[in-house]
Amino acid sequence: MTLMEFFYFRQLSGGLPSLDMRVFGFTPDEGMAWLTALGRRGGEIILVWHYLTFDLLFPALLSVTLVSLILATGRRLRNFRVLPGQMQSIFALILVLPYTIANYAQNIAVARLLSDFLSANPDSLGLASALIVTKFALLAIPVIVIAVFWLAGQKQN
Repeated sequence: MTLMEFFYFRQLSGGLPSLDMRVFGFTPDEGMAWLTALGRRGGEIILVWHYLTFDLLFPALLSVTLVSLILATGRRLRNFRVLPGQMQSIFALILVLPYTIANYAQNIAVARLLSDFLSANPDSLGLASALIVTKFALLAIPVIVIAVFWLAGQKQN
């Protein structure tokens, strides 16, 4: 997806980054500038090739990977390893599921903007921006936990 962003999608928008690549969000004016630069054709291309294909699978695949990494790094720790397997899995899911939900919500918000250009207003653009920031903030949580578990596992060895 990142390769398509840099080598194809940015060409469609005159070099502007996609909305969901903006970790710290965007203003309504920046969102409108991106939608306007894409035009109807560019918006349809990104909608089909990004949001209706890759972004249907990517959040789920990343979430499964994050859960697996939490379990793998956590099981290297004595205190985590003694927990029942179901408790370990629930712990990992609680850390990852909010990111997954936020990512899909953000995808729906941006896909709606792309599919119905007239629905773009400061409120809908603000919501999309807030969901993007939330998605990245919630992604940081399992990544930090994985890093902490990995470092703690290194110290135990």
